[in-house]
Amino acid sequence: MAKHVPATARIENGLKCLVEGTRGELIETDMPNAMGGNGSAPNPGWVFRASLASCCATVIAMQAAQQGIELTTLEVTVESDGDLRGILGLDDTITAGLSSLKTNVRIGADNATPEQLREIVEWGSAHAPVGCTVQNAPGNATVIDIV
Repeated sequence: MAKHVPATARIENGLKCLVEGTRGELIETDMPNAMGGNGSAPNPGWVFRASLASCCATVIAMQAAQQGIELTTLEVTVESDGDLRGILGLDDTITAGLSSLKTNVRIGADNATPEQLREIVEWGSAHAPVGCTVQNAPGNATVIDIV
């Protein structure tokens, strides 16, 4: 069992967050103007989709390399839908969570058949940790520390 590096988000200004890891990792997020932010950085939902896409692409590339397949093209795009009324609290019957996710993969290689590429994508999708976490979501306990 591996213990992963935690990510700590701190509000910097308005809705802009600075997210840091213990090893110097750093990203910024902000909400768009329409949601009360300044639109100065990607929003957390986009970072989530980016995490899904990059994790899937990485595992597919790792699997291709392990099989000696030299990819000429690999693009992973994650799309989502949701209802903003949930995050805004306008209707308590609507979740703030996404209502759908779709992962699109464009892949090519000169030294692999379409079937081999399809198998690599399916394997990668089934073994990408971020995607697997979404599919088999663990509980997420919230611990509150009042200061």
